[in-house]
Amino acid sequence: MTYEFEGKTEKEAIELAAAELNLEKDQFDVEILETQKNSLFKKGYVKIRVVTLDDDKPRSYENKNMEENYSRIVTEPLPQGEFESKLIEFITSVIEKMGYDVKVSISYREDKKIGIRLESSHSSILIGRKGKNLDALQLLANIYAGRLGHEEIRIILDTENYRIRREETLVRLAYTTADKVRTSHNSILLEPMNPFERRLIHTTLNDIPDVETKSEGDGLYKQVRVLYKGIR
Repeated sequence: MTYEFEGKTEKEAIELAAAELNLEKDQFDVEILETQKNSLFKKGYVKIRVVTLDDDKPRSYENKNMEENYSRIVTEPLPQGEFESKLIEFITSVIEKMGYDVKVSISYREDKKIGIRLESSHSSILIGRKGKNLDALQLLANIYAGRLGHEEIRIILDTENYRIRREETLVRLAYTTADKVRTSHNSILLEPMNPFERRLIHTTLNDIPDVETKSEGDGLYKQVRVLYKGIR
């Protein structure tokens, strides 16, 4: 289910969502839709969209043990247990059927999150333009994890440290765009981005008092508009 909440800060909006929905914060995903700074005539706010995770299915004793294991970061690259083995096998099979060689391993384990490393001589193709191929493969991996009864675990795919490099690029883009907006007093609409990338732009610029951001468009890949608001 999808809901929208508003608070003075992102933290307040998330806490409001958790209280209203009677959920723990790790039981839903958050996307920042819009931010507004305090001014003389307007009160600041942050609007978020909350997507609740399907937590109605009963979990077996094995699943509970897995959750406890994922609360600790583990560096062992080999799959641990049937779930991870099937996940690695699935990702390997999909990429090989695409016609590309790949070595798939575990890069990290966190609470309800598994990082998957892809090593291939065709990494640039697996990443795709703006990471869209990698996002598509990651979506398939998460759908497959759900079919195995582990909707609560988020699967993160990466290759050649693309995710980290992309984050650094987006942070630089956010600050550069903010400078242009402050100079020109005109808004700038950024390229379409996935929810994680949009949230990174929103949070990066959240503390700059004379600019604000909001998401525009429909579907998964929306755009972030950066606007000048000035200091009144």
